[in-house]
Amino acid sequence: MNPVWMIPFIILGGALQTCGAAMNGQLYKHIVNPWLASAISFALITIFFIAAFMIMPRPLPAAKDIASMPWWAVIGGLVGAVQVYAGLTLVNRVGAGTFMGFTVTAALIMSLLIDHFGWLRVTPHPLTGWRALGGLLMVCGVALIARF
Repeated sequence: MNPVWMIPFIILGGALQTCGAAMNGQLYKHIVNPWLASAISFALITIFFIAAFMIMPRPLPAAKDIASMPWWAVIGGLVGAVQVYAGLTLVNRVGAGTFMGFTVTAALIMSLLIDHFGWLRVTPHPLTGWRALGGLLMVCGVALIARF
């Protein structure tokens, strides 16, 4: 991807994640069963990515790349499913602002820890006072959003 489009694409993804949580909340409201609603949501995602792969099947992984992959790399989607399920079942109860505020703040705090300690094979980025202050301000911001 062209570097000029990276930040706008990330911003678009964040904005759409909020829309997706609200959409999933409506899906759950009308489907009633959270497991069926989650299955419907993920079925559409699966169909989309299979179609994209059929259109652009290259590059394919080399055997050595698959062999060197950590065991936990394949469960990223399952970890993401926790967020989708939470959105399905909770966004209508707490509101989109509160839900996304907690989501983004929790993601940021975990990101700071992953960066600092180099967990999950991420290149370490030390936790500085300024980065910690940014995390604290996020916590204060979400507290205000949730309270008011």
